[in-house]
Amino acid sequence: MQLPEDQIRAGHIPADLYRQIPPGTDLRRVVIVQEAPRSYTGPIVLTLVVVTGSVAVLLVIAFVVQVVAGAAVAVLSATGGLSYAINRTSKTRKGK
Repeated sequence: MQLPEDQIRAGHIPADLYRQIPPGTDLRRVVIVQEAPRSYTGPIVLTLVVVTGSVAVLLVIAFVVQVVAGAAVAVLSATGGLSYAINRTSKTRKGK
């Protein structure tokens, strides 16, 4: 029993706690309350929610930018302000 938790579980009162008990107190009636161990569920869930939300926001922004760019190209090409052409040159072999 080296840890204070082991001493408390075994029913022994560690020396530092024993000094805090007022003199004349019946030690058989002393109840030692320990703080519950920390739960990491909340911070982990919060981190996952923040990461998921950030990814969702980035996807929405990318989609909106794509739609706006497509609409801008369509409007500019329809008004004659922008034109683009796809040239496909085919290499044909000259007859033998």
